[in-house]
Amino acid sequence: MQDSNPLLPDPLRRLAAWCALILLVSGVVYVGIRLCDEFRTAVVPVLLALLGTALLGPLHRRLVKAGVQRSVAAGLTCVAVVAVVGGAVYIVVAALIDTGDEIVASLRQAARGISEHFGAAGTSLEDLASNARELLGKFGGSAASGVISGVSVVGETLAIAVLALLLVFFFLRDSDKATTTLRTLAPRGSADTLEAMARRAFHAVEGFMRGTTFIALIDALCITVGLLVLDVPGAAGLGALVFVGAYIPYLGAFISGAVAVLVALADRGFVIALWVLGVVLAVQVLEGHVLQPMIQSRTVQMHPAVVMVAITAGASVAGVLGMLLAVPLTAAAFGVLQELRTRYGDQEPSPEPSTDS
Repeated sequence: MQDSNPLLPDPLRRLAAWCALILLVSGVVYVGIRLCDEFRTAVVPVLLALLGTALLGPLHRRLVKAGVQRSVAAGLTCVAVVAVVGGAVYIVVAALIDTGDEIVASLRQAARGISEHFGAAGTSLEDLASNARELLGKFGGSAASGVISGVSVVGETLAIAVLALLLVFFFLRDSDKATTTLRTLAPRGSADTLEAMARRAFHAVEGFMRGTTFIALIDALCITVGLLVLDVPGAAGLGALVFVGAYIPYLGAFISGAVAVLVALADRGFVIALWVLGVVLAVQVLEGHVLQPMIQSRTVQMHPAVVMVAITAGASVAGVLGMLLAVPLTAAAFGVLQELRTRYGDQEPSPEPSTDS
């Protein structure tokens, strides 16, 4: 006989069940983050390879449809990635090397102009600018003790990049076998659900990466053209910085835009810096009100507050790399939640049997 007077009212029992579920999920997430941090040398290449596969999948599929053998198509795709990334890095480094002295000279000239208008305060700024190289030399001397650790970081970064590139090759080549492997590893009776969630998550990441890349390319081209028209030094390098920064929503655009404005202020003066600021703001308005709704309207839509929280959490866990991975991983999680809601959210609970005697 069912107890007609439970110890706790029904709302409190539901609250307790939700609290237990939240604690359980939080514990699993925390343990998962700790394990990923411990094995980050292996986990990070896998995550980067998944992002690369989501971005490069359409190119690989087109090559395969054109009659190229899968392994050759995957190799050509990876070669294209190395060429594009290497070219972008070269453009940024070359631009910084070519314009570094010019920017420092512009800063010294700006300090002299300030000293003419503000007297002693400006003189101190001029002295600071004139001693900049000496300060940097002292800082470099104190940082020389960390050369060994720096070399180890560079080595680890190169190892992660090479491993991620190799994984991209294998993921692209064997992508046709992924569904079969997933269904084989799935517990009994859950293969269909697991496959649907995986497809929805990968589709969300693929849409995010493809849309973000297209938007980043448009932003970089528009800002580069604006900087060239305004005769700002290092326009190509700043455009490449805008392209890379676009993969970190909001924060990346702010940082790359601020760098462009500061370079313009140092070399071309206050008026040109205002024009550069106007170009950056116009591009951001174009992105927010035209490009984002048009290009990413069919992918997972996330509120800006969710994006900022995800970026902050990613930065606290893994620094810049965490900021880069946070948003696509959050998009994948939203895709899984949408699939679960589609499958189980509309199911009506079955009526309880009557207890009337």
